[in-house]
Amino acid sequence: MSLEARLQVASTEYQKLQANLATFVDKRTRLDAQLSENEMVMKEFTNISASNAIYKLIGPVLVPQNPSEAKNNVETRLEFIRGEINRIEVQIKNVEEDSEKKKNELVEIQTMLQKTIPGSTST
Repeated sequence: MSLEARLQVASTEYQKLQANLATFVDKRTRLDAQLSENEMVMKEFTNISASNAIYKLIGPVLVPQNPSEAKNNVETRLEFIRGEINRIEVQIKNVEEDSEKKKNELVEIQTMLQKTIPGSTST
């Protein structure tokens, strides 16, 4: 494969990695927002008594819910969100590492290309 073709392939792969990274960062941001929201809900549970009514929005309808069941649901959601955050962080780290490798490969190919151009000076 020619250097120009290798450069094109590496450049396309690098762009895909950057797009994947942006997607993962966006997912991480949304998960942070969900985590914050659910932590606020959990904090509110400390301010209510067992006699307070709790409602859950199901579609367009508010349905009464048992306070302990509601708290358990939020705890489960928090565990799930934290697990997803950890999973996404691993993916972000992997994509960042792959992206850095691909970037180094691009620089290497560009350097080789410059050396093959007649009259170019190497630095």
